[in-house]
Amino acid sequence: MSEQTQEREAATPRRVVVVGAGMAGVQTAVALREQGFTGTVTLIGAEPHQPYDRPPLSKAVLLGKAEGSAFDVDFASLGIELRLGREVLGVRPGDHELDTARGTVPYDVLVIATGAEPVRLPGTEDVPGVHLLRTLDDAERLRPVLARQHDIVVVGAGWIGAEFATAAREAGCAVTVVEAADRPLAGALPAEVAAPMAAWYADSGAVLRTHARVAHVEPGAVVLDDGTRLPAGAVVVGVGARPATAWLAGSGIALGDHGEVLADERLRASVPDVYAVGDCASFPSGRYGERLLVHHWDNALQGPRTVAANIIGETPAVYDPVPYFWSEQFGRFVQYAGHHTSADTRLWRGDPSGPAWTVCWLREGRLTALLAVGRPRDLAQGRRLIEAGTPMDAELLTDPARPLKAATA
Repeated sequence: MSEQTQEREAATPRRVVVVGAGMAGVQTAVALREQGFTGTVTLIGAEPHQPYDRPPLSKAVLLGKAEGSAFDVDFASLGIELRLGREVLGVRPGDHELDTARGTVPYDVLVIATGAEPVRLPGTEDVPGVHLLRTLDDAERLRPVLARQHDIVVVGAGWIGAEFATAAREAGCAVTVVEAADRPLAGALPAEVAAPMAAWYADSGAVLRTHARVAHVEPGAVVLDDGTRLPAGAVVVGVGARPATAWLAGSGIALGDHGEVLADERLRASVPDVYAVGDCASFPSGRYGERLLVHHWDNALQGPRTVAANIIGETPAVYDPVPYFWSEQFGRFVQYAGHHTSADTRLWRGDPSGPAWTVCWLREGRLTALLAVGRPRDLAQGRRLIEAGTPMDAELLTDPARPLKAATA
């Protein structure tokens, strides 16, 4: 064995503990093995279920078309130890120890991948018939609600609210969606872009009430602040999510304004030998010149490869992706890539009142983000153009008959 190989093996940690058994945690454990890590890998999950994927919960699992969405990963053959149904209480970085409800777990490197948790509607904690949709258990509790075709009130017209409303209408439920803002997706998209999506609710037979604030929820009804009472056999709350990091209190690990772990460009936390990945962490983007907190599946898929590479340490890796997500709602496939807040130009490809259209955002003549409705080819080509920083011809870009890749300057 060469001296260089001995030094590398001596520097490589022998015990990696990953907290969180969702997409980010599972992919981190798998990526470590794929990249040649030979030490112990322990994956700790709060839920008792085999690790599972979340997107099917608001679709196939919710509608009873699938019993679950467990990852197709042979953890035993990969030498990944699963510790499920174990709540993590805290971490002491100085001691390299994790505190759990079943005792202490030592580590050489810790990966925080605890994801996000849904925001609850204040005052509804003990009201029967109020649901969240984040976990497998949540989806299983909602399946009989849809099967009985209850009148359902959805609070929040964001991504999860729209997806649940879509499933509920498919199941034959009467659906009313209440949104405090003046439009759906108010926190995610500019008014002009989100406005055409409001019509999708009525097209599907759902009722969308904007400027509607919930005063309180009682058994069988949602009461709005103007006194309106909406019958509700069930209430589904989709008013946002926040990083699941309360257990890090007192650890010395720096958190951001939203409670997320402040990771660096290599997804390292502020204390040694701790990484953070997925919905629970923000990272500085050189591409966009700001810190990003991305609560989407693709981020939880891509980030773990960077974490694994940096743990193994042979070649430092920087994480600076083009964010991507998709949503299936009201018979439409909606995809988004990039980050639009710093754009100086917005252009449309196609008629937003029609079934397929795209919005492009540019900064200094280069594509920085796009939203594609029913135009997957635009998304695929646009994502590559964003990654490459290719100059675009604005006039050519607005022609929906022209491939996006042919609209370069």
